[in-house]
Amino acid sequence: MDVIRTKMSFLSIIILLLLIRFKYTRCEVFTALAEMEELLETESALITNLESYIDVQQRKIDYLKIKMQEYQREHSDASRDIQAYLSNPINAYLLTKRLTLDWKQVENLMSYDVGASFLENITNYRHILKFPSDEDLTGAAVALMRLQDTYNLETASIARGELNGIQYSTEMSSGDCFELGRQSYVNGDFYHTILWMNEAMSRLNVEPKKNESGGEFTKADILEYLAFSTYKQGNVVGALKMTNELLDIIPDHERANGNKQYYEKELAQLKQSDKTKNYVKGDDGSDDTPVADLPVITVSKVDPYKYGYSERKLYEMMCRGDLEPLPEQQRPLRCRYVSHDVPFLKLAPLKWEEASLNPLIVMYHDVMYDNEIELVKKMAKPRFKRATVQNSVTGELETANYRISKSAWIKTEESKIIETIVQRVEDMTGLNMETAEELQVVNYGIGGHYEPHYDFARKDEKNAFKDLGTGNRIATVLFYMSDVKQGGATVFPNIRTAVWPKKGSAAFWFNLFASGEGDYRTRHAACPVLAGTKWVSNKWIHERGQEFRRPCTLEPDHTDEFVV
Repeated sequence: MDVIRTKMSFLSIIILLLLIRFKYTRCEVFTALAEMEELLETESALITNLESYIDVQQRKIDYLKIKMQEYQREHSDASRDIQAYLSNPINAYLLTKRLTLDWKQVENLMSYDVGASFLENITNYRHILKFPSDEDLTGAAVALMRLQDTYNLETASIARGELNGIQYSTEMSSGDCFELGRQSYVNGDFYHTILWMNEAMSRLNVEPKKNESGGEFTKADILEYLAFSTYKQGNVVGALKMTNELLDIIPDHERANGNKQYYEKELAQLKQSDKTKNYVKGDDGSDDTPVADLPVITVSKVDPYKYGYSERKLYEMMCRGDLEPLPEQQRPLRCRYVSHDVPFLKLAPLKWEEASLNPLIVMYHDVMYDNEIELVKKMAKPRFKRATVQNSVTGELETANYRISKSAWIKTEESKIIETIVQRVEDMTGLNMETAEELQVVNYGIGGHYEPHYDFARKDEKNAFKDLGTGNRIATVLFYMSDVKQGGATVFPNIRTAVWPKKGSAAFWFNLFASGEGDYRTRHAACPVLAGTKWVSNKWIHERGQEFRRPCTLEPDHTDEFVV
């Protein structure tokens, strides 16, 4: 595109010079053959410029045809199964990128054409239709980075459209990888900047012609991002090497020349203080490796409690399925049919599966039906808003980066089917629904997740649920309204327990001991959705009204004898 703009600018300058010449030299040329000869020179210049103009227009048309074919191909693939297409996070990111950066480039190119009406159409669509914003693109990029880290995905595999060895989408271009690296850079994430800029460089080397037609970035651009990010990762030698490569391409690059002097000065200081041993380098600097590219030690077979891994590490290991409950935890777990002494359930008992006994975490199967799920989704979609969390200090609801999803609330009295679902929750739990919160419906987006949290309010959270006036959240029922191809588990890091989404099933646990004290073992998280879509709905049950359903005890850690 830069080539096209340059040629058009050159054409404008030539025409301007010709006009200036005629303005100041115009005379009666027909009275002398010598001056008539100059007209042939003028015509020759005009022919040359006309050829340039046609060449520019043809380049534009060729470029736009390529883009149109790419968009048509992707749109056709998506139309065959829209839900399956969008449930792939790579496709979702690329769609967001196309409707932000890529279409802006097309618009810019069209703005140089006489067909302004076509450009106006696109501008009007932006006002009428829903276009993603730059914030959406950033969010999609961050989501892919989250998935990459949580599930230990190789950069090259993601770029090939593979997630855990399964091919889900078409390959990314060097431009797609470059944009992911640039987004990481803007977010101060230099580790992922290096990974994706290196991938962009690899792909650029095998698709140079495609990049020349787009003119979006060059090898020098990649090197500039790589050099500074490598420096920020602590590898000054590697940063200097890449800066020198950049200067070989653009010797007068002002920023690179300044950085080179800075890196050389810092290396000299490090050598004097004998700190160069902290940097990865060869004797001649030829084998420098950015710190971010060093192999990662696998810990999937290591007991995290023995070595004291952080909650974050536990959470990610459980999301991948690398960490399972201990044998002594699994051995007593059972499946059965239960009626909880409810007359109706005597005829239609519930399918009960124990995920944990201490604390008690149960999976009920086939407790929400397809027609109910579709109704709940239909009612929730028009009300969706970005999911919020409660500020522990102010008690106010606010958005947070550690909870990425959209949610809606449905009142019991809005539908007979919702009333039936709520009654089923009462039968499942034996608890009073009068003070329970409305049914919350949640749909997770690209890499949607909810990091480790408690459902109940801690003692220092004085304002939590104050407006409800129904006490703390005594229990949680979480319905799974979709199957998830990969990822999306609900994990309890403190007890090494995970439950996996299964359409129509529901997880149930008590957040509080019978004494009213919070059970900190119920701290849980929603793992990022790697592939597929995740729909859940939950019912949070409160203390008020449970005085005779679940009597208080004096022991702070009293466990429940749940009636089955």
